Amino acid sequence: MRYISTPSRTKEILEQFGLKAKKGYGQNFLVDPVIVEKCAMLAHCEGAVIEVGPGIGSLTEQLARYATYVRAYEIDEGLLPVLQETLKDYKNVDVILQDFLAVDLDTEVKQLKNKYGSVAVCANLPYYITTPVLFKIFECPEIEYITVMVQKEVGDRFAAKPKENAYSALSVEGQYSYDIKKLFTVPGRSFNPSPSVDSVIIQLKRKQEEIEPEEIKKHYEIIRALFKQRRKTVYNNLREYTKDKDFTERVLAKAGIDQGRRAQELSVEEIKRLCGIVYEG
Repeated sequence: MRYISTPSRTKEILEQFGLKAKKGYGQNFLVDPVIVEKCAMLAHCEGAVIEVGPGIGSLTEQLARYATYVRAYEIDEGLLPVLQETLKDYKNVDVILQDFLAVDLDTEVKQLKNKYGSVAVCANLPYYITTPVLFKIFECPEIEYITVMVQKEVGDRFAAKPKENAYSALSVEGQYSYDIKKLFTVPGRSFNPSPSVDSVIIQLKRKQEEIEPEEIKKHYEIIRALFKQRRKTVYNNLREYTKDKDFTERVLAKAGIDQGRRAQELSVEEIKRLCGIVYEG
């Protein structure tokens, strides 16, 4: 059997349907069956797995081999007939034509977890939408494992430390709630067309939370507000978020954080402490 991710099968599919990668959707088709299968195998997707952006089905096919059920969200209507053909032998796959960012993820994940026991996410994320997709997934605590292929630059953010250029809201939220490890590097030649940069496969395992999901979501909201304008001080960004000068001064003092510092200078622990104080009011 030739898997979709083999270069010859991918080429055949693209020619059959007259397809070219759409830059607007950040499409690059995986043509390395070893990497694709390894990604699916390590994704902890024994129950249900959610994929964002299945493309022509390269990763979807492998997920279908390891998972009980696969739900793939695709935004490109033109790929639906392709996926119907390439995945026709896999009865445990549903392809949903919908913008993932518009999905009621909490409700869907609860339903899937009740039916299949566990829900993981595994996806090759387009660069242009990586951060908003991850932010959305982070807000769903029922998802224990997230395994994503991202450009190396995004992967570096997960390991970034305070004062480093890559340190961002994504860094803080990731380190706040997950144990993170890099599984392996994916060279540009593993894609058609080949991007000029390498990608990495990152896996995030949810930590046991000590606070309620709604409080965590509020903390994430505060974190994003702190990093909203990178050149502004933590005081200015937080005041813009709270709309209350006195409250902002009070919570920063209580957290022991100087008003003149920037979010990029704060450790994850300092930000976590500040979020808790802001949340408590």
